[in-house]
Amino acid sequence: MSHFHEHFKRQFNTLYELADGSYNERGLSFSMYIQTAKDLVQHLTFHHTYEERNFFPSLAEKMPQFSQADKGDHLQSHQAIHEGLDKLESLADNWSKNPTEYSPAEMKACLDGFREVLFRHLNQEVSDLRGENLQKYFSVEEIEALLLLFH
Repeated sequence: MSHFHEHFKRQFNTLYELADGSYNERGLSFSMYIQTAKDLVQHLTFHHTYEERNFFPSLAEKMPQFSQADKGDHLQSHQAIHEGLDKLESLADNWSKNPTEYSPAEMKACLDGFREVLFRHLNQEVSDLRGENLQKYFSVEEIEALLLLFH
């Protein structure tokens, strides 16, 4: 999971760094840059949907931070992240149709709007799912069964 989370952070940071138009210097066209934004939305949405459907219910049995019933921290973070992703997707769709309306300031403001919750969540989830932390809640056999959900 750490690998995926680091990828999401790099993708986010790349979008932010290139928002000023320097994507051209990296060999990207405007449409490729906007597609990168759409890809981030799609990848994070898929990742979070998978976690919420296939992994969080098992974790929630013993870890309230993953519980839907207890409005666990991770689910609340997903909701806040997806509010930002929805805005990013809307902007990217608009700019795909109307490239002259692209605003670097608007792109950065959108990303700034959910950067903190995204990065905090990605880091916290990795920390919560480290082996030594899982052993506080689950037996070794239960952890092995949980790991099968990721394969």
